[in-house]
Amino acid sequence: MSSVGVKEAKSALSGLVDDAASGEFVTITRHGKPAAVLVSVEAAEAAKRALAKPKSSFGNFLIRYPGGAEMERNQSGLRDVEF
Repeated sequence: MSSVGVKEAKSALSGLVDDAASGEFVTITRHGKPAAVLVSVEAAEAAKRALAKPKSSFGNFLIRYPGGAEMERNQSGLRDVEF
């Protein structure tokens, strides 16, 4: 992954686009800190798909669990607790 400043990126944009299109990630910095990353269209689409995946909940996991679960509930009364 290469890293260039904004000023350098402006003057060398064509070459940076070629680098990104060939699969390289190009980090563009502003005042020495990463500000953006130039990536190929394929990498950007893969990132969009990954971010768009619905988040699974624990409840959905239990519903889809293939083996089922046999659980017995303790029928005894509540414990005495002193505060």
